[in-house]
Amino acid sequence: MSEAVDTPGTDRGRPRTALVTGASAGIGEEYARRLAQRGYGLVLVARRGELLTALAEELGELYGVPVETIAVDLGTREGVDRVVRRLTADGTDDRAPIDLLVNNAGRGDGGPFVDQDPDEIDAMLDLNVRAVLHLTRAVLPVQIARRAADDKAKVGVITVSSLAGEPVVNPGGSVYGASKKFLTLWSESVSAEVRSSGVTVTVVLPGFVRTDMTLGVQERGLPEFAFVPKDHIVRDSLRAWAAGRPHVIPGPQYKTADGLLKVLPRTLVRVLARRMV
Repeated sequence: MSEAVDTPGTDRGRPRTALVTGASAGIGEEYARRLAQRGYGLVLVARRGELLTALAEELGELYGVPVETIAVDLGTREGVDRVVRRLTADGTDDRAPIDLLVNNAGRGDGGPFVDQDPDEIDAMLDLNVRAVLHLTRAVLPVQIARRAADDKAKVGVITVSSLAGEPVVNPGGSVYGASKKFLTLWSESVSAEVRSSGVTVTVVLPGFVRTDMTLGVQERGLPEFAFVPKDHIVRDSLRAWAAGRPHVIPGPQYKTADGLLKVLPRTLVRVLARRMV
């Protein structure tokens, strides 16, 4: 598939703007780089302000795009509220409206469920689930109104979920996997709800990828082909979003694995999962 299917960063001569959460490292940083390369203005959100500032300066100099930074913790109500205020900008002031929201921020605390701290469980659900819902709820009305005014506007949401939430038993990552399953089902439902308005909502389900997030599942000893490069995940998800697809699994090995998991007997899936502990 050619690069031309990616959505360019202009809309009838107006630069598009993307807001990326968890942008200071990993997949989020890769989204920021690729979108800036495509000409998007950026709003970068993460906890680590010094990393955001350095990335913003680098991308602004490299690609000549405007880059804002919001250094907040999306696991807190105050952090979510601050980003919500940015997402509701509709272009009537000096803030560009958000054409693309990338919900990438997340945490993957793992270990046996009975050993997990209840406060840490709440913090993971706040970031992985509550923040994503509130940010998306804030931006969709603005995007729907923009599509009603201009049926050529390309607007929507990409949410990074995980294959850990697919039909697998996930010992050592039970809460994380459940939070990602929620995101997948929720995103596909919202995608169906807003499709007629012309807004595209896409969920991304990566398999193993090398980032600074630690999960309950042990990655040590896995073969190299088990890992999908970050740039492939971002490339495939942007292409899927540009094409109006609600769901994408980057990497041929994981497309195959997902298909197998859906047809394998549930008892066999449980046996395989126990071997990963």
